[in-house]
Amino acid sequence: MKTILNILLPSPANNAIQGSKLPFYLLTIVTIIGTVRSFIHMFSPDGGAGSIAGMDLSMDGASGVIFAFALWGSAQLIYALLQWVVLLRYRSLVPLMWVVQLLETLLRMLVGRIKPVTFAHTPPGAYQNYIYLALAVAMLGLSFWSIQKTNTEVE
Repeated sequence: MKTILNILLPSPANNAIQGSKLPFYLLTIVTIIGTVRSFIHMFSPDGGAGSIAGMDLSMDGASGVIFAFALWGSAQLIYALLQWVVLLRYRSLVPLMWVVQLLETLLRMLVGRIKPVTFAHTPPGAYQNYIYLALAVAMLGLSFWSIQKTNTEVE
């Protein structure tokens, strides 16, 4: 019977999908969305701050907000590249990427609580947070259950 630590950090990390393939397929969709989102933040003229998030960029210091959104996009791109590495080469680490997704989403929501910002409308990411939270918990649960089930059947 595998422990949670062995599922999250398999030895060796390889390209084999253990258990259900659904966490892999849904991580692929999340990774595509994250890659596109990172490019939007990095390359759109306002970093998505005004056009997507609905922030008022008519005030002094708006260039700093745009810069921060572009920086955030670069961090998102690094995260997405790591997800692509796992999806393409180290698929046994898919459960670990769901833990990272869960932590990243929870921390983003925490920052939103401790440093609130006023938006003209609710940004799409605010809804996405709840979807990703539920998805990460569900995919972790499915990963643990299906890997344990597969290993029990083999023994």
